[in-house]
Amino acid sequence: MAVVNVYLTFNGNCREAFEFYKSVFGGDFPYAGTFGEMPTQDGKPVPEADKNKIMHISLPISKETVLMGSDAGGEWAPHYKAGNNFSISVGAATKAEADQLFNGLSAGGQVTMPMADTFWGAYFGMFTDKFGINWMVNYDDPAKVQH
Repeated sequence: MAVVNVYLTFNGNCREAFEFYKSVFGGDFPYAGTFGEMPTQDGKPVPEADKNKIMHISLPISKETVLMGSDAGGEWAPHYKAGNNFSISVGAATKAEADQLFNGLSAGGQVTMPMADTFWGAYFGMFTDKFGINWMVNYDDPAKVQH
């Protein structure tokens, strides 16, 4: 079975964003590398402005899921656009966990739908975090979800 992970791209604030996500989810970064640590590509040095930007970082969220990201650098930088038409969907194990994740991740952001019971039986909310990333938090209460 396939596992879906999300890869996020930032405009120079990837490290800050991932420290924030780590503060909510916990855990450690198994890898966090900068463009300056990369080997030279085709004999071209990394521009000084990109050397401290994150080339790749990962944060395990569970046994199956890893949040990954990088900063836009070099020729990719001009194409960066915050919130590029995607959301990260987080399925919580309990209603309390849903509230904790929603409140933690939405801090400093814009709530578009507060956590609430829905007509389909889930406890659900949406927001854009302070880094421009769209999130959905969902808890399916087995006693309420319609099948």
